[in-house]
Amino acid sequence: MGRGMRSRLPALFALALPTSAGLAYLYFAGAPQRFILVNAAALAIGLLFAGLLRAPASMQVRRIVIIVMLAALFLPLVTGPTIDGVNRWLPLGPFQLHSGSLLLPPILALMTHHRNSMAPILLACIFAGLLQPDAAIGFAIVFAAVGLHDVTRDWRLGLVCILGFVAALVMAVRGNPPPQEFVERVLVSAGSFSLAMMSALFLSLVACSFLILRAIPAPRSTRFALAGSLFGFTILSLMNNYPSVLIGYGAAPILGYGLALGLAHTARDEEDEIDKVSASR
Repeated sequence: MGRGMRSRLPALFALALPTSAGLAYLYFAGAPQRFILVNAAALAIGLLFAGLLRAPASMQVRRIVIIVMLAALFLPLVTGPTIDGVNRWLPLGPFQLHSGSLLLPPILALMTHHRNSMAPILLACIFAGLLQPDAAIGFAIVFAAVGLHDVTRDWRLGLVCILGFVAALVMAVRGNPPPQEFVERVLVSAGSFSLAMMSALFLSLVACSFLILRAIPAPRSTRFALAGSLFGFTILSLMNNYPSVLIGYGAAPILGYGLALGLAHTARDEEDEIDKVSASR
């Protein structure tokens, strides 16, 4: 195995561990076979993303990609579907992809090289969440901003944390469609029939977060942002009817974090240079 592929192994394990645990949960909990097949296919594609992708070398191209993904966050407002006044999903043939968990992780992965634009980018994501409304993306942004602020000490990111938290509370009150079995509150549901399964799912998420924080070859700011977003998605899924990313049914977060882990991959010398810039601010 080449050095390049070995450096990708932490990212591959970070995606595979919770998603594989989620597949086991879906099987033993009696989920429809279609759910298992969709998540397995998403894992295969996500692993390809995490193992092969890399951020564009051109800063201009990165900016364009970020702008396109930001625009795509607003697409559910145009395309629907609308469920109980909520527009959070991108239609893809017979599937509906949760826009926040698909697009926020790769946006976070690409923001590292655009220090002065991070706060405006996150505010645009919060605005998209307010319009949909989607508290999941709100909480993910809050904890991503906490991680970014811890690294950069940028006061603007501290302001994003405060504004994002207030906005997320508004989103949580406004948007609350009926719960979907095997999609939402998976840890709570797993605990109702197997403490061992709940523990395995929980530990897989902990392992995923640890690998993102400590092992993937990416700038510290990117690692903290991605781990923070995963925590934000997860904590809200415990509190209310929102998707349990990676461990529940849903291709969007598997693809989203696969994209993010691929785009976050950075050569060691580039990673060190980016971290020095963060430390000097």
